[in-house]
Amino acid sequence: MQNDNPNTERYIAIARACLKAINDTTKNAGDREQKIQAVYQAIDTAFQAEFTEYRQSVAIMATVLERIASGQLDADQAADLARKTLDQQPENTRNAMMH
Repeated sequence: MQNDNPNTERYIAIARACLKAINDTTKNAGDREQKIQAVYQAIDTAFQAEFTEYRQSVAIMATVLERIASGQLDADQAADLARKTLDQQPENTRNAMMH
């Protein structure tokens, strides 16, 4: 992954959580299935944490789109609302490719 990719930090955080879970399972007693589940849980937890901002942005944008789609705004108001919403979007969610 390229260092200039805005998702590099997210990728690294998820990878570290996975590696930590794998390392922890080698130290702990337990059956194979429990260890596998621990790794899956670590992956899920890390993924959910890293993509919280995306989910919040999508929820806000959906609300704005619903308001625009309601037809209660004229074209200028709708465009202004869209611009304001985009301006409030977290920087790391702008124009970033998701994997």
